[in-house]
Formats: sequence, C-alpha cells, structure tokens
Amino acid sequence: MAELILYTNPMSRGRIARWMMEEVGQPYAVQNLGYGDEFPMSIKSPEYLAINPMGKVPALKHGDAIVTEAAAICAYLADAFPEAGLKPAAGTRASADYHRWMFYAAGPIEAAVTDRSLGVEVSPEKARMVGYGSYDVAMDMIERAIAGKTYLAGDGFTAADLYFGSQIGWGLLFGSIPERPAFVEYWAGLSARPAYKRAAELDDAAIAKQG
Repeated sequence: MAELILYTNPMSRGRIARWMMEEVGQPYAVQNLGYGDEFPMSIKSPEYLAINPMGKVPALKHGDAIVTEAAAICAYLADAFPEAGLKPAAGTRASADYHRWMFYAAGPIEAAVTDRSLGVEVSPEKARMVGYGSYDVAMDMIERAIAGKTYLAGDGFTAADLYFGSQIGWGLLFGSIPERPAFVEYWAGLSARPAYKRAAELDDAAIAKQG
C-alpha cells in the first residue's frame, strides 16, 4: 500500500486533515513544519515548496500523488478509502448534500469568516459579487444546513461533517462565528468523536514539544 504522509503544523488547518486521517484509520506518517524554527523543516523550505509551492499546510502525499487544501484532502481520503464509510453512495440525495455542504464550507463560509476577521465589509450593492453574499446570510445558511440534524448528509457521519464542522468549531473557538444554539449542539456532537479526540491529543502533544 502506498505510504500516506501528512505535512502539517499543529496550529493550523492541518488539524482538520489530522482528524480525517484518524477517521480513515490507515497508517500514516506526519511531517510537522514550522512557521519559523519551531520544527526542523520550515513551510518555506525548498523541500516543502517542492510539494506545495504556496508554502501552506496541510498537504498530503499518497505514493506519488499530492493533495493540498484541507477540504480536498478530506474528499480525496473519503474516495481513496471507501471502507471507512466517510461518503454517501454516488447519485443519492445524501451524496448531493455531501458535495453541496463540503464545498459550501470550503468556499462561502471560509471567505465570509476570513473577510469578517480582517474587517472587510461588503456593501449591500456589492453583495452579489461575493460568493457568500453577506456574513449574516452565510451564518443563516449554516444554521439551515444543520438545524435539527445530527449529520449533514444522510443518517451517518461523513467527511462533509468533518470539514463543515471544523469550520464551526474553529469559529466558535476564536469568536468568528456566533454561538447560536444549533452551532454549539452540532459541534458538541462532532467533537465527542473518538477520532477527533485522538487527533487533538496528537496535535496538542506536538505543540507541547515545541515549548
């Protein structure tokens, strides 16, 4: 079997990919990368730039295949290891929801939260120019997607929950997403998963070693 190597930093979106690796349940290696000199290899080192020229984490190497972007890594792993049961059957209503909300989280939610955090205000006249419309619209869409549900797509946990939920979890932690009851309840269910806890413990241990 081709080796899986996760390139990450424990204080980055790489935590999402680490969680996905734990859900998949396949053996994998980790290369922690530093923003400065906290790890032997830097995200701007020639070795890593050969893998991801943007110098961003996470990245996944699977044999000779390279995948970057956390959402793409989640989707790729769900496809590569179907036995993990992390995606619905193709052509079903659940599959439609899976793809819809996975990419909504990677596009409009990420952009809306980032713009808000940077103090970027989109005027009502320009709202149609941005994919999320407005921050409030994006938050309302999140609530509509998860209200009254345990999972986004069908009756089971999928990679879409992992990625979508991670956006909510990070937002609640840093105050960039409001603490609406539906958000808190949905994230509480996801963050209780054993794979999430294992991933968090591994990343937290890597942070502790830096100090």
